Amino acid sequence: MNNRLVVSLIAASLVIPGAAFAQSTTVEGARVGGEVAGPVGATVGAAVGLGLEIPNAVITSITAERAPSVVVRERVVVGEPLPAEVELRPVPRYTEYRYAVVNDRRVIVDPRTRRVIKIID
Repeated sequence: MNNRLVVSLIAASLVIPGAAFAQSTTVEGARVGGEVAGPVGATVGAAVGLGLEIPNAVITSITAERAPSVVVRERVVVGEPLPAEVELRPVPRYTEYRYAVVNDRRVIVDPRTRRVIKIID
C-alpha cells in the first residue's frame, strides 16, 4: 500500500507541471513540489528545478529597467499566473521571458502562461 501511495504521488507531481516545472532553482522547485505533493513532490520539484536556471543577465537587465509597480491583492507565488490586469514587459534581449513589478517586487514571467518563474527580492 505504501509503495502505491509513493508511486501515485510521484505520478501526480509529474503531471502537475504548473507547480514543479515553472521553477527557476532547485530550492524553489523543492519548496513548491513539497507544498503540492509532500516529500516526494519536493524531490521531483528539486530535480525539475535543476534544468530551469534563469540567466543572471536576465535578472540584471530587469533590475536596471524602470517600471511602475502594480498593486494586486492576490499573493504572488512562483508557479502561479499573474492576474490579467498586470502588464507584462519585455526583457531586453530575452524574448522567452517577460517581467512585471508587482507589489514593489520584480517578477520574471513565462509570457505564454503568465506564470511566475522567479521573484526577485
